[in-house]
Amino acid sequence: MRKYICLIIMSQQSQIKLIAAFAAIYFIWGSTYLAIKYALEAIPPFIMMGTRSLAAGLILYLWSHTRGDEKVKKENVIPIVIIGILFFLVGHGLLAWGQQRIASGFAALLVASEPLCIAVIEAFLVRDDKAASRTIIGLICGFLGISILLAPGQELGAHDVDFLSAFAILLGTLSWSLGAVYSRVAKLPKAPALAAGLELLVGGFLLVICGLFMGEGSRLQIDALSLRSILGLVYLIVFGSVVAFTAYVWLLSFTSATRVATHTYVNPVIAVFLGWAVAGEPMSLQTFVATIIIVISVYLVLGKKREISPRLDTRFIRNAEA
Repeated sequence: MRKYICLIIMSQQSQIKLIAAFAAIYFIWGSTYLAIKYALEAIPPFIMMGTRSLAAGLILYLWSHTRGDEKVKKENVIPIVIIGILFFLVGHGLLAWGQQRIASGFAALLVASEPLCIAVIEAFLVRDDKAASRTIIGLICGFLGISILLAPGQELGAHDVDFLSAFAILLGTLSWSLGAVYSRVAKLPKAPALAAGLELLVGGFLLVICGLFMGEGSRLQIDALSLRSILGLVYLIVFGSVVAFTAYVWLLSFTSATRVATHTYVNPVIAVFLGWAVAGEPMSLQTFVATIIIVISVYLVLGKKREISPRLDTRFIRNAEA
């Protein structure tokens, strides 16, 4: 009886951790839109994202080291490099490059295709979490909600689209999706802080190198750094990468990448509300309609039967028997 009581308690604690981790990637990553806007006032995109990743990766690595987490094994090196490339060099790099020539709203709409990419990859390549009809409907609803959210005043269609930039963002989104799915089966360190820290270090280093190669060093305006841009960068490092990305890595080890990717539907909603509350941006009826649709989509995707990986249940059983 004691074993099963401990199992129930640990399962409830896991559910609380899942909720907290989802809240982190939903709300923190949604708030980073405003922080990125402030940080980019004086720092070019590749160097800014690279600096953010390097600083966050170093913090997580040192934290993991002081906690006495496991050491990196040879079998972990290649997966860490691959994920660092897929997530940051290609994913964030192409997004940053594309947003120089395309409207940010349209870019966010393109990134919102991530859950659809992941659902297809998981269903046909990994064959680990085939998308049910309810999940597919939820994904479509989420994409519809994002479309409504980002189309007030038909602003997205008011200008010609740079198709090369749009293709680059889609390619970056596909790369991030591949990284999310691959990270679930890759031989990574079991400690989320160590895995996330090393991935950020690899990706950040490559981003900075690419930024310097593209001539961003000459565009860096140290004397133009304001308190707002510095605080924006600090927020991105501490909350956007250290907290939220660690939660993201942890979630990928315990639930499907399709469910985790629903953050791409919620983040723009948070960004719009923060823009209205902090920056005084207008709030429209379409925003409320889009919010309702997006909430429904998240419920359809996440509101399935209890979904905890067999690895988690096995760990609970071992702990309970100890």
